[in-house]
Amino acid sequence: MPMATIVAGSQRSTSAGWPVPEEKRLVTVLFVDIVGSTALVERLDPEDVRILQRAYFDTVGGVLRRWHGVVEKYVGDAVMALFGARRSDGFDAYRAVRAALEIQGALDRRPPPGAPRLRVRAGVATGEALVDLAAARDGGHGVASGAVITTAARLQEYAPPGGVALCAATHRATVGLVDQRRVPPVALAGKALPVDVWHATGTTRPAPTRHEGPLVGRRRELAAARDLIVRAVRGRDPRWLSLVGPAGSGRSRLLHELTRAVRTVDGVPVRWCVAHCPPYPEPLAPVADLVRGLAGLRAGEPPATVRRRLTAALTDLVPPAGLSEAVYALEALLGTRDGSGDAARGAEVAREALLGLAARQPVTVAVDDLDRATATLHRFLHRLFAAATARSLPLVLVTLHRSEWTDALPGPRDRRHRLAVPPLRPVETGRLLRHLLGRAGRPTAGVARLLPLVGGNPGRAVAYVASPDAGRSVPEAVRREVDARLDRLDGARRAVLMAVATVGTGITAATVARLLDWAPGRAAPVLRDLAATGLLVTRPDGRYAVADPVVREVAYARLPRAARAAFARQAGRPAESDAPSALVVVHAPSADVRPARVDDDRPAARNARGSHPAALRRSAAAPRPAAAPRVARAVQVADVPRIAALPAARSAPGPLVAVPAARAGSGRVVELRGWVAARDRRPSAGPAPTTARDRVVIDLETGRPTAVTPNGLAAPPAGPAAPEALGAQGSARRQGRGQRPRRALPRGTPVAA
Repeated sequence: MPMATIVAGSQRSTSAGWPVPEEKRLVTVLFVDIVGSTALVERLDPEDVRILQRAYFDTVGGVLRRWHGVVEKYVGDAVMALFGARRSDGFDAYRAVRAALEIQGALDRRPPPGAPRLRVRAGVATGEALVDLAAARDGGHGVASGAVITTAARLQEYAPPGGVALCAATHRATVGLVDQRRVPPVALAGKALPVDVWHATGTTRPAPTRHEGPLVGRRRELAAARDLIVRAVRGRDPRWLSLVGPAGSGRSRLLHELTRAVRTVDGVPVRWCVAHCPPYPEPLAPVADLVRGLAGLRAGEPPATVRRRLTAALTDLVPPAGLSEAVYALEALLGTRDGSGDAARGAEVAREALLGLAARQPVTVAVDDLDRATATLHRFLHRLFAAATARSLPLVLVTLHRSEWTDALPGPRDRRHRLAVPPLRPVETGRLLRHLLGRAGRPTAGVARLLPLVGGNPGRAVAYVASPDAGRSVPEAVRREVDARLDRLDGARRAVLMAVATVGTGITAATVARLLDWAPGRAAPVLRDLAATGLLVTRPDGRYAVADPVVREVAYARLPRAARAAFARQAGRPAESDAPSALVVVHAPSADVRPARVDDDRPAARNARGSHPAALRRSAAAPRPAAAPRVARAVQVADVPRIAALPAARSAPGPLVAVPAARAGSGRVVELRGWVAARDRRPSAGPAPTTARDRVVIDLETGRPTAVTPNGLAAPPAGPAAPEALGAQGSARRQGRGQRPRRALPRGTPVAA
C-alpha cells in the first residue's frame, strides 16, 4: 500500500509558562503497515473492511499500550506510534522494537474474523522531534514533527513481511538486547546518502557485562561491603546491603569486584547468586536468572538437559516427595517469567531452594538495577529475607539501585545498610580516562576536555571515549540517561531546572519566580531541593546554577526556540540571544587555546572559528609563553555570538568573561570584565574599519586598553598614529621601534583571554 502522508503538528506560539507545551525530545517512532492491503480491500465489502480494521487496530493498540507506546495516528491501515514522547525511561527504542516484534505474533493469535492471515511490516527509527506534550496521548494527531517520522515510514517498506527494520540509532540503542542482522544500505526517498539498516530477528538475554581493566577508586567502598558480608556470615545474621548510585556510577563493577573479594569466609565457600533486572515488564525474570545460576544452566540448552540439571540442583534442597513437582514448577518459571500461576509457584520453589542452600553454606543473593523491578520481585526478596532472618541463616541480600529510589525494607533497621557509590575524584577520573583513551588508541591530550563532562561517572567516561567526536557533543547513551533523569522530576522541579539551564550565568530565586510566573517565595524551596539532590549548586553570591554541564546542555536543548526567547526576555536578556553560550576553555594548562563548543541553534557562533582574521587565528593557536597564568576553567560567555582568543605577549591579567551590560543606541554594550566595554557587533568578513570609533586597541604587555572613549569604545592613544587593524589576511604591525606590541580588533569583537 502506498505510504500515507504524514501530517505534521500545527505550529503554535510557545510561552515560558509551565508545563511548556512543546519540547524537543529524543523519541522512537514505530510505523506498522499491512502487506498487500490494497489487494485485500479490493476483494472485501466496505463493511467487512471496517470490521477488519477495528480488529487489527485493537490488536496492535493493545501491544503498543503494553509497551507504553502512544498511538499518534491511524492512517488507512497503517499505525504510527511514539515511544518516549511524554516520559522516557532510557529504553524507549528497546520498547518500540519489542512491540514491533510482538505485533505479528499477536495478529497470528487473534486473526480478524472472516479475513485471511494478515502480514505486517514495521519500521523503527530514533531521532529528535518536536513533541506536543499536551497531545501526546492515544489518538493525539500531530503529536510530533521531525524527519524521524518520515524515516520510520520509509524504513518499513524495506522490512520483510512479518519483520522489523531498524535505523542506525535504534540499532545502537538496542544492541545486546535484541538479536539483529545487518542488511545492505538502502536509498530512502529524500536522503542524500544510503541509510544503514538492520533487521530485528528476536530478543536476547543481556550478556553479563565484561569488566576489563584495573579498578579505579572504590577501594573504601569495596572494603566496607566486604566487611559487612563477612560479619553477617560469621554471625549467621542476615543483612540487606544496598549499593546506591546513579546510572554509570560503577555499581555493577563494584559488585563484580565484591564477588571476587568474598569467595570464602574462614575457609567456607560463599555461594553467589546474581541476577539482573531487565528493562522490560517480566516480573520474575530475575528469579529465573537466580535459578539458572543455581542449577548451572546455559542459554539454548535442550529441555532434557534443563530438567536433568534442575533435578540435580534440587535433590538435597527439597524433600524427595516434592522433587518432581518442584522441577516442574521451575521449568514453568523458566518458560514464562510473567507472574502467572505456574511461574508464581516456581518462585516459591526457588525461594525454598535458596533457603535450603543457605542452611548448608553461606549464600549471597545480588540483584542489579532493582529500581526496574516490579512489585512481584519485591515481594519475593522481602519474603526471602524475612525467612532467612527468622531461621538465622548466613544469607546476605545485595541490591543495586539509584540513589533517589527507596524501598521499605523488612526487618529491624540494624539489619539494613545503605552504601553510597560517590563520583570518582578528579585524579581518579583522569586516570580512568587515560586508561580508556590509551586502550582505544587515542591521544590522552583530551583528558582535560573530558574531565568536567564526565563528572566522576565511569559510565560517562566509557561513552565519551567511545563517541566519535570525543566530547564535542553528548553521546547517545548519556543523552538517554539524562533524559530519563529529567523526566523523573515532577513538574515544579523540572520547570525550575530548565529555567536555571536557560540562564546559564546563575540565577536567583526571585528571577526563577519571575520566569515561571510564580508567587514570590515559591521557587526558593524548589531550588534548595534541587541543590540537595545535586542537580544544582549554590554559588557564593547566592545564585544557583546547574551542577552538571551535560545536564544543562540536554535540558536546554529540549526547549524550543520560542521558549528560550521567552525565558531570555523575562530574565532581562536580549531577546535575540536565545541560545546557550559558547563553551570556551582559556589559559588551559597545556598552554593552547581549545576550540569552542557551539550550540547548533547559533549559526553565527557555529562558524566562529573561521570568521576572524587569519593572523588572529594563527596567533591564537600559537603556544602561550611559559609565564602565562595556569588557569583552566570553562567560561560561559553569555549572549556573545563570537569569541576571539587574544594571546598575551608576556603575562595576561587572567581569564575574562564577556557579559551583557546594557543597551546603547542601536547596539548592545558588552562588558569585558577587567578590560573594557565594547559595542557588540559581529566582525565583518572583509577588512576591518580604520576609524578610531571602529577599533578596540589593547596593549598586549599590560593587557589593558590604551584609552576609552565616552561612548564606551576603546580609542587609540594620543601621540603616534594608531596601529593598523588586522585585515582578512594581514598581521599586526608595530608603529616604530621601541613601542609595545598592540592588537587592533574590529569594533564589537568580544574578547576572552
